[in-house]
Amino acid sequence: MGVLRTSNWRPNFLHCFKPTDPNPDSTKSKKNGASSSSNRISLLDWSGPQSQLSVMSDLSNPVFNLHIFTMRELQKVTSNFTRSNYLGEGGFGTVFKGFVDAKLRPGLEPQPVAVKVLDLDGSQGHREWLGLNLLQAEVIFLGQLKHDHLVNLIGYCCENEQRVLVYEYMERGNLEHLLFRSYAAALPWLTRLKIAVGAAKGLAFLHEEQKPVIYRDFKTSNILLDSEYNAKLSDFGLATDGPEGDETHVTTQVMGTEGYAAPEYVSTGHLTTMSDVFSFGVVLLELLTGRRSVDKKLPIREQVLTKWAKPFLKDTQRLDQIMDPRLEGQYSIEGAKKAAALAHQCLSHHDKCRPTMTKVVRTLERLLELNDISIGFFVYIVPSEVKNEKGCVMKCVEEKNCDEHKNGFEGELKVEGRRRKRHRSSKSKKGCSSSK
Repeated sequence: MGVLRTSNWRPNFLHCFKPTDPNPDSTKSKKNGASSSSNRISLLDWSGPQSQLSVMSDLSNPVFNLHIFTMRELQKVTSNFTRSNYLGEGGFGTVFKGFVDAKLRPGLEPQPVAVKVLDLDGSQGHREWLGLNLLQAEVIFLGQLKHDHLVNLIGYCCENEQRVLVYEYMERGNLEHLLFRSYAAALPWLTRLKIAVGAAKGLAFLHEEQKPVIYRDFKTSNILLDSEYNAKLSDFGLATDGPEGDETHVTTQVMGTEGYAAPEYVSTGHLTTMSDVFSFGVVLLELLTGRRSVDKKLPIREQVLTKWAKPFLKDTQRLDQIMDPRLEGQYSIEGAKKAAALAHQCLSHHDKCRPTMTKVVRTLERLLELNDISIGFFVYIVPSEVKNEKGCVMKCVEEKNCDEHKNGFEGELKVEGRRRKRHRSSKSKKGCSSSK
């Protein structure tokens, strides 16, 4: 994705800077954990030559209310970026875990943090420009916009060639890891819905700003989760201001991740809030199917998730063929149908046919109330023991609403479990061990 278009970012910044003459009386609105300014500074507001002032002389920024750390402080926070504090690779950088408190800087709430060190490829000039603009976008947006479903930016460092961002620490990492890489149990149906609702609320908040924000890089790896699986959007490096007034779109350089970008954005560079809605549809499809947006390991016809799955989304008779098999049928049938229909609408090739994120939130919240989730296998191990003829110790397995019968081998039981609205058989394992 490298088609060049007119961009909001200008490659003439070689120093860290902050806007001048901030308005201390800017009004803020708070609703459902949200906070934003009606006079929010945009990326374009930072592009004038009069605003190119170094922020290194300041330890706090009155406009963004962020801490400006030194590299020495961040080395202390992360134990010198030790391997034991390594969390992984984030967007455009490496992330380490750390801990901050008032001893480091007065006013800091004691808490674990995630420290992202921007590490960009390319020549020195390009690296400094891109690093500055990525940090710039994060500070401008997350420094002013506060919401329960946006990750909290605590501060940053812009020292020499270093570009570092400090966020709140999210215990469960990102959705991409939990959905595709984790060896733990699969995410349950209701947890997936909860994550989808939280991420949708984050996007809806951005789109409904007086100055709309287009996230532009919505994907599973940018959705962070706390200990309760509350979703928060992170990585605002590619975010940009949306169209205002009579404008229908903004034209910008095509950037993002393969498999998530809206088709009209890829082909024309025209960006709207509906571009984010398409990306949300892709993520919702990933939650339903358990498959990545693009997977080159699959057969050619199945490699691009939207092309493979879209024909199934409105066919209720075949929908179960694309549902994540790791759910083992334990999901709301009605909820899956409605979620699939919503994903199909979000993935429309006509951007005007896509729903707003506010409508998406309302639809998904209603799905959380459905209680027709199929019941999975429930196995109760009876404490009594029965000896078979060979002296093996057998533990009797009992299950409500199940049939037990001999499967042809002495001492073995085959348990056929029934789900509500479903019926499946599970092969039993030999349940005896040698006993003297």
